[in-house]
Amino acid sequence: MKKIVLFALGLVMSMTTHAQEKIETTIAADFVSSYIWRGLDCGDVSLQPTLGIGYKSLSLTAWGNVGLSNSSDTKEFDLTLAYTIKGFNIGITDYWFNAGLDPENRYFKYDAHGTNHVFEANIGYDFGFASLQWYTNFAGNDGVNKDGKRAYSSYFEVNVPFKLVTVDWTAAAGAVPYATDFYGTTGFAVTNLSLKATKEIKVTDSFSIPIFGQVIGNPCSQKAYLVLGFTLQP
Repeated sequence: MKKIVLFALGLVMSMTTHAQEKIETTIAADFVSSYIWRGLDCGDVSLQPTLGIGYKSLSLTAWGNVGLSNSSDTKEFDLTLAYTIKGFNIGITDYWFNAGLDPENRYFKYDAHGTNHVFEANIGYDFGFASLQWYTNFAGNDGVNKDGKRAYSSYFEVNVPFKLVTVDWTAAAGAVPYATDFYGTTGFAVTNLSLKATKEIKVTDSFSIPIFGQVIGNPCSQKAYLVLGFTLQP
């Protein structure tokens, strides 16, 4: 795994054309009525902070989730190293959850068969009218397939943005290509069909709050969700 990470770091550091020339920082927080991830129900009302830094086409982002209405909801802390050039992007994410193979839920425990971390690689392309992303778990607390072996659990998604009147919309469809208990699938399964609308509410001349609503359906689990949220960002 270390060799894979070092290779990815070397790759993204070597590609610097068509890149922004200054360091940028992102500080934000989403408040959502439900935490739904790739069609999976991960909790009720939640706070989701983001802290990121970017230089040229390289970025490092920390993202978290904590339940506000239910203490048993998913607690999560993710680190993502990403590289973007024009429409192309690649990245590696280290997910940490408060439930996994370690009964003590320790963050700094990385044992292959005793960790709560999941390591995922992704690749994608944004065509403008639509974007495609593929994600695959390659280490950590991955799921298993029907034979009880590491599934290298994967998920792919297509997003189509569009504008209707003064509202920004995004339609998305996501699927799991093969069996894994990480996503609760026994074969190819569509797990995420969603439609999201975002509208900025102007508070002052220099500050506005994006409000969003999202309808999400998971044909695999036969579940549907309605999510409302807003983003705070300086």
